[in-house]
Amino acid sequence: MKLSFAMVALLGTASLAACAQAPQPGVTVDAPAARPAVAPAAVAAPVAGTPEERARQALQQLNPKIEIDYVGQAPVPGFREVIVAGQVVYVSDDGKYLMQGTLVDLATQDELTQSSPALSKYRRELLATARTADRVVFAPADPKYTVSIFTDIECGYCRKLHSEIAEYNRQGIAIEYLAFPRAGLGSPVHQQMISVWCAKDRKQAMTEAKEGKPVPTRQCQSTTVDTQFELGQRLGVAGTPAVYAPDGSLLGGYLPPDQLRQALDALADKAAPAAPAAAAGMR
Repeated sequence: MKLSFAMVALLGTASLAACAQAPQPGVTVDAPAARPAVAPAAVAAPVAGTPEERARQALQQLNPKIEIDYVGQAPVPGFREVIVAGQVVYVSDDGKYLMQGTLVDLATQDELTQSSPALSKYRRELLATARTADRVVFAPADPKYTVSIFTDIECGYCRKLHSEIAEYNRQGIAIEYLAFPRAGLGSPVHQQMISVWCAKDRKQAMTEAKEGKPVPTRQCQSTTVDTQFELGQRLGVAGTPAVYAPDGSLLGGYLPPDQLRQALDALADKAAPAAPAAAAGMR
């Protein structure tokens, strides 16, 4: 029972696949989108007998088809940090133990799992595969920050966020939407989001859809909705809105405009190099 749970968790698809529905009658579904071309965070083959190789072998024993995106040093001794389907797990260097959950440094009270530099890099590289031209963008003239948000046109907090889009822009934040129909490919909302992305004016279509207005059915030769949905799966998106900072950090779900600006400022301050202290005895 415990082994089965671990296998499902590591696959990272349980919460998402369960939402996907079979194609509905009369709904056109695009062919499965190819995985975005992204260089994995760890491109070198693991050296035989190393903790990295043992971690890979341990997970592949759970599921031979598992796709491991990264293996590297964990923030605690004796473990490797592993990224699978956008999630972080920890495997002991001898390959015997698996930890999954939130890792906290009690001395500094820092959360170490979601703030993993390797995870942020993985997310940042994946998000970069989604072209700005394929997103629905609401931006001020000169934005201070740009966030990527996986959205669904029917979710309540997605609609609340969108109703405040002008205030986010006034805060200097550009909003770039990516499609993530929570009910899955082939669902009615999937078709509605295709219609939004195929509209001549995507911004107007997005606003009307999130206001609950009927979405005229549209089809176009190609759509990015399926590709963006798969991208969200690879990132481990489990709900909407899912807000990502420019550095790849997941900021969570809905945040009011002022709180989102504060969170982005805090990330920027943390990333900024400290000003060099004045040399002792010098003015």
